[in-house]
Amino acid sequence: MAHASAGPQIERLIALLARLPGLGPRSARRAALHLINNKTTLMAPLAEALAEAAQLIRPCGTCGNIDVHDPCAICAAPGRERSRICVVEQVGDLWALERAGAWRGQYHVLGGVLSALDGVRPEDLRIDALRARAARDEVREVILALNANVDGQMTAHYIHDALAGAGVQVSLIARGVPVGGELDYLDDGTLSAALKARKQL
Repeated sequence: MAHASAGPQIERLIALLARLPGLGPRSARRAALHLINNKTTLMAPLAEALAEAAQLIRPCGTCGNIDVHDPCAICAAPGRERSRICVVEQVGDLWALERAGAWRGQYHVLGGVLSALDGVRPEDLRIDALRARAARDEVREVILALNANVDGQMTAHYIHDALAGAGVQVSLIARGVPVGGELDYLDDGTLSAALKARKQL
């Protein structure tokens, strides 16, 4: 919706903000106005941070996390356990597990889940890269920490079959995670308990 009192630059700012998750047109207008009213303390530093992030942030070629380095800080950390890989759908799920301090092993970000409805096929996800990582000698277990919905379960079974010849144990996190629940919205205790109580798939 156009605003008679707003110029094209402001309209563009509002339209871009409205595309962020959780921000509709009304929230985007409020956010834009707050930025404009705090140009020096908020808007300019935010613009600088966004420009820097756009230039420097890249996906990790190993796990799929995002960082300014490749491999990312988690993959490069010498203290991480190398024998276990925790598979998640999105980077936000990885961040949730790290925030909870629930996992000290490796990660693998799929980039989504299989979905017939959305047309997401195995080749659209990082399943081949996972298979290659799982085939390495030091990897003994792959833990699937996927969301507890139909697509997550279908993806878990597909990965289990895909890793059949890799000689690794495939586990599924315990379902203290509610059915239909998304990892990024769960509390730290639930995430920790679900990882510890994982079961072999």
